[in-house]
Amino acid sequence: MARIAIIDRADMNAEQARVHDVAKASGGPVGGPYYAYIRLPKLYEACQNLRASLSSGPLSDREQQIVNLVVARHWNARYPWFAQVRRSLAVGIDQAVIDAINARATPSLSDARERTCFAVARELLAAKGLSDQTYAAAEKTMGLESLVALVATTGSFSMTCMTASSFGVEPPAANPTPLAQ
Repeated sequence: MARIAIIDRADMNAEQARVHDVAKASGGPVGGPYYAYIRLPKLYEACQNLRASLSSGPLSDREQQIVNLVVARHWNARYPWFAQVRRSLAVGIDQAVIDAINARATPSLSDARERTCFAVARELLAAKGLSDQTYAAAEKTMGLESLVALVATTGSFSMTCMTASSFGVEPPAANPTPLAQ
């Protein structure tokens, strides 16, 4: 059950309405954790800008989705999991990969960069950092710029997941791939 009320557009103050309208016009997300962020319009806007920056960065859509699935699974974030499963399927990630991540198993990924995204995100979250071995392998596979984007995406989406979970933002009842217990 949601712990935070959704503010209708008509009830937003001028600054809330401005950032909401800019996000909606640009195709950015306006639901999920943004129901909480709207209470701090500068945060809402900063999160939209960070999301856009990372989305246009060096990670492919598939790589970003693998990271997001790992992060949502780690935080047991039901709404982000729902949204990322839908997006992952849209960018061509197989249901078997999604199911493996949901089961906290290592998915079968043929692409070395995708395997690295999975391994780095998983280790960052579990160990609160990267071992020298993982770092060296990731830098070799991804390159430094992509590794920076990978770490930043893991951290940024962690904030999204923690926000959604903390404020009880729930997925719709018709959720084809619910988060495993």
